[in-house]
Formats: sequence, C-alpha cells, structure tokens
Amino acid sequence: MSDRSAAPGSLALVEALVNTLDIESGADALDTVDGRAPFGLTPDEVPAARELRESLRATLLAHAGHPPHAPVTPLDDLLASAPLRVKVDPEDGSATLAPADAGPLRSRVAAAVAESLVNGTWTRLKACESGTCHWAYYDRSPAGRGRWCSMQVCGARAKMRRYRAK
Repeated sequence: MSDRSAAPGSLALVEALVNTLDIESGADALDTVDGRAPFGLTPDEVPAARELRESLRATLLAHAGHPPHAPVTPLDDLLASAPLRVKVDPEDGSATLAPADAGPLRSRVAAAVAESLVNGTWTRLKACESGTCHWAYYDRSPAGRGRWCSMQVCGARAKMRRYRAK
C-alpha cells in the first residue's frame, strides 16, 4: 500500500476506486457501507464498480509497462456508455467535461480520465509492479518511471528478492 500522496485533481477518484481492494489480504472496501459511501454506490451497483475497478487496474498496470493481472473488460468499452457533458464557466468561459449527472460512477471516472488526458497526467497514474499489491499510485518521479507504490515496502521487497537470488 502506497505511502505516496494522492493523485492530483479528479484522478484521486480513480486512484481511490482502484485501491478499494487490498489484493494481499483480499479485503474489499466495496463490501462495506463506509467503503461504498465515497463513490455513492448502492449494494446493487457494486458488481459494475468492481468490473470498472479491475479494468482501471489493468490500464494502470499498462501505464507502468506490465501485463494485465487478469482478463478484464476493456476500459474503453466500459466508458463508452458514460454520459458526459461540456460544462462552461459563465464567468471566465473555461470548459470542462463533466458527468451528465452526479450519480453514475462510470461517468465520473470518464470525466476524470478526460480531464487527466487534457492536463497530461493520465499516464502518470500507475499500478504497483508487485503481484501481491497492484496498488494504484501517482508517479511523481521526474522521468515518470516509478515501479512500486512504495519504495519502503514493495520496492524494498523486490530489491531484497533480487539480492537473495544472486
């Protein structure tokens, strides 16, 4: 689990959704009322949220140069039906993509992806290389080549395994 600061802007939503599952322990925050609350999910919406979460995780693994952890529905298929609208600020004329309504998680994720594409941050959101982790983190390294959510935990474990293998 990451010791890094949260992803910027609306990417924090994507990061938080991906990080609702602790792969190592199997604990899924979406199983609890408190875990669903930040996403506005009802129990009936959890299966779709899990499908979206794992598709996002596969995409974040790809951002870090890793293969998907499991077969998933392609993210573009899931986001294709997400209703978005252009929201124009009447004071300064700036425009952003926003969910057509505040409810659907897919629409909020699609708006977050669109915003991060515009500001160039989308590919900096990655998933940890560790097979027992795959925690989402925002890569703030200058070269954008981060591999682990935490150098103190996952990075140290990987380096120790390599050292012992020698």
